[in-house]
This record gives sequence, structure tokens and C-alpha cells, in this order.
Amino acid sequence: MAHTEIALLRGINVGKAKRVAMADLKALVEDLGYRDVRTLLNSGNVVFTVPSGAPGRSGARIEKALVARTGVASRVTVITGAELATIVEKNPLAKVAKDPSRFLVAFLANPADRPRLAPMLKQDWGKGSLALGARVAYLWCPDGLLASPLAAAVGRALGDAVTTRNWTTVIKLHALAEDGR
Repeated sequence: MAHTEIALLRGINVGKAKRVAMADLKALVEDLGYRDVRTLLNSGNVVFTVPSGAPGRSGARIEKALVARTGVASRVTVITGAELATIVEKNPLAKVAKDPSRFLVAFLANPADRPRLAPMLKQDWGKGSLALGARVAYLWCPDGLLASPLAAAVGRALGDAVTTRNWTTVIKLHALAEDGR
């Protein structure tokens, strides 16, 4: 049965080295056989439908095709539309995180990495907050991402095995995924 997936490319269009036009990214994903391909913003967010019987591991397929076609290497984290719906619905920091531009969702490339973040739950992050979901970490960074020791700690703990999106982008991706159903 066809289902919706969301590909989150790490570091695309950040700096000068990893620039990929979203039209090119959209065409690349379509050429892999995915349908209803839509990109969001200019930052490597792609929502698409996986047809029944399509080969699995869409993230690995997109990573490989991206390097072959553009020469740009990027870690691709893929979640399903159902996973994204749960991430939005189960937001444990909804009452605390009031500015969506300072509220981040860190998507784990591998859910097995979640225990690496668990010790951080016991730390005092000042005005910031951390909560864990099954496949994500929720980070409230009231003083901004660049000034956040929490965001830096999560980045150090997981390296390129995590990619973050602010809450505004998460909600937009969720709306795109819901539209594709």
C-alpha cells in the first residue's frame, strides 16, 4: 500500500558547499519512482508518496542518487507521515515552548541512538528544556539556537546522526504530509 514519507536532508543549502536547488531535488526524488513529490523551503525537506511495491530504504536511495547526480553528500533521515503525526500530536513541550522558531525537533537518523540522549534529561538546561520521543528529541532553546548549550550538547552527542527542524517547519511538513494522503 502506498504511504507518505518525509526526507530530511542534513545541511543542504547551509553554507556554500552543499547547495542543491529544490527543483533539482524534487526531480531527483521523482526519478527514483516516488510520487506526489513536494519540497518545503530551501533547506532539503521533501515529502513524497512511496508507491506499493517500491524498493525500501528511500533514505539510502536518495543519499546515493544525490551524490551521483549533484556531487553533494548529505545524510538523509526519513520518517513516515504517521511518525510525523505522532511527533506533532505527542509534543511534550507544547506548554513551555512558545516561540516556534526557538523550539527544535531533532530527528534521529537511527532510533537506537535515543539512549545516548537519555542522560541529558537529568541535566539542568537553565531556561531550556529537553524531552524525548520515540524517534526525536524536543529542544526548547528560548535564547536561540546559537546560544543554546542544549542544542550544542545534542549535536556533540549525535553528530551527523541527527538533523533539526524548528517547530514552524515541522508543522508545515506535517500539513504537506496530511495533504498528500
